[in-house]
Amino acid sequence: MFSYLELVELPNGDIVLQRSDDDSEPLVVISFSEASRQFMAAPPLEVARAMIQAGIEVASEAPEITMEEEIEGEELLDMTSPDNKTVH
Repeated sequence: MFSYLELVELPNGDIVLQRSDDDSEPLVVISFSEASRQFMAAPPLEVARAMIQAGIEVASEAPEITMEEEIEGEELLDMTSPDNKTVH
């Protein structure tokens, strides 16, 4: 079964990316301040659409990195405090 996504501007001005076929929690919430809205040349919904599209493009082009590859070669953080007690 396919699930369609939709961008919706809420009454409070937030823009959400959500599944159109259920009432689950939104996948993305974008909030623009009033100051940023004053500088937008396009309507906030169109700006949010461009932001989502750009994010999808970047995510689809990014190489898949496994956790082992990401950690490999990086120094692990010392998780002890100066008095040698483990920090949680």
